[in-house]
Amino acid sequence: MTNASSFNNFEESEIPDRTVSTAKRPEKAVLVSVLQPRFTSEEADAFIEELAGLAAAAGVDVVATLAQRRATPHPATCLGQGKVDELKALVELHQADVVIFNNDLSPSQTRNLENDLKVKVIDRTELILDIFAIRAQTYEAKLAVELAQLEYSMPRLKRMWTHLSRQTKGGVGLRGPGEKQLEVDRRLAQKRINDLKSALDDIHNRKKREVAARSSSNTISLVGYTNVGKSELINALTNSDVFVKDQLFATLDTRTRRWEIPSWGCVLVSDTVGFVRDLPHHLIASFRATLEEAVRADLLLHVADGSNPDVFSQIEAASEVLRDLGVDEKQTLLVINKADLFAPWDESGNENLGEALEEKLQEGDISGIGRYRRLKRAFPNAIFISAGKKIGLDRLAEKVVEALSQNYANVELRFSSGNGKFLSFLSEHSAIESRQFNEDGTVSVTCKIAERFLNALPQNIQVRRRTSAIGRSTIEKISLNQSAALNDADIIQEGDNE
Repeated sequence: MTNASSFNNFEESEIPDRTVSTAKRPEKAVLVSVLQPRFTSEEADAFIEELAGLAAAAGVDVVATLAQRRATPHPATCLGQGKVDELKALVELHQADVVIFNNDLSPSQTRNLENDLKVKVIDRTELILDIFAIRAQTYEAKLAVELAQLEYSMPRLKRMWTHLSRQTKGGVGLRGPGEKQLEVDRRLAQKRINDLKSALDDIHNRKKREVAARSSSNTISLVGYTNVGKSELINALTNSDVFVKDQLFATLDTRTRRWEIPSWGCVLVSDTVGFVRDLPHHLIASFRATLEEAVRADLLLHVADGSNPDVFSQIEAASEVLRDLGVDEKQTLLVINKADLFAPWDESGNENLGEALEEKLQEGDISGIGRYRRLKRAFPNAIFISAGKKIGLDRLAEKVVEALSQNYANVELRFSSGNGKFLSFLSEHSAIESRQFNEDGTVSVTCKIAERFLNALPQNIQVRRRTSAIGRSTIEKISLNQSAALNDADIIQEGDNE
């Protein structure tokens, strides 16, 4: 993979290149998945389909697939010996250049498989890292990818450089002649890791300051699985031109745009890197600066692709990453995108189950409507939209205002009329409903103000709360309930009887 190529100051060794090259003809790949027996055939197909999407994103042509169900992977080769022989035949038949596993492989498993198959073997993590290396454009993203690659490569180092095959000079801090090159390699790699972590820490601290500087504005972060339409949604909400492409990990860098909500005002919306099932933990750590927007946001919009049959597991996978980031308790709205592709909607986005069901029955396909009903039952507070056709965005804006209002208080403030500085502050950071100048030289202002400002007011400001909070709403914690386990046909039948 590209992990060795990121060392610009080192010469490459004579070790065979293990990178997935996109400069020449596309490489041919055989995809392999080792699954536990508990997974259904539909889930198994979804895993392979996602792996094929990742391979395509890396510029690889998939020529064959192979799957095996095992309670535990074989410790030496991940696959059983019979499947290894079958895989070898597939590689020879299709003249494949690389074998890509949907599982994480140990260094010994990779080495054994390469010895048996005579082609390079990579796992899911290495493939994802390669895609990130291709997509990385900014200085921050490139540093984060290089760090993740190095941390992945540390246990796999084997003679990466030849110009340091032996140290011949002694001195303070040097072990002198006889030091093995592998030890030198690891020491150099560890030094580079430390340098990268230091550089990314600086970026992270700067990002914290940038996000904190925007604390006077409400911030919303779009999160969710990769390729669900987050960038398309931010374009639809803000009339911007963020890069959009139907591919995995099209966005690696955070982009923030202004969204003017008529009934609220301006909020800042940030698009973040997409998640994926079993996203490597060190990759999450490397991109923590990019994900700072999600950590600091006032509200998360968890975007999911409702047209994908695997939407439930994608929602759960994204939620797991949010738990890893420690933001799973943050106020979150679930937004089901691409509803025009599966929901029983008319042209205005209104539900019309009867006509849609009749049409789908004639086509012999009711899976989309069934999925719609399952999503409605599993996530009753979810918001269904189509970012591409700009349907449902008004309802989304209403729910966003309702959610943001939970952090605001309706109060009456009384302070000296000569405190023009504070009155100016209120004009900028609150929604003033009325103001009254009193005979005692004070002014009474009725306004809606964020709790974070209210808690930091000077003691000479008199505060009277008019209500405990504004527009309390139910923000659900995203998790699957039992209704999500019902099959599509059951939901369709239930929907007809309602």
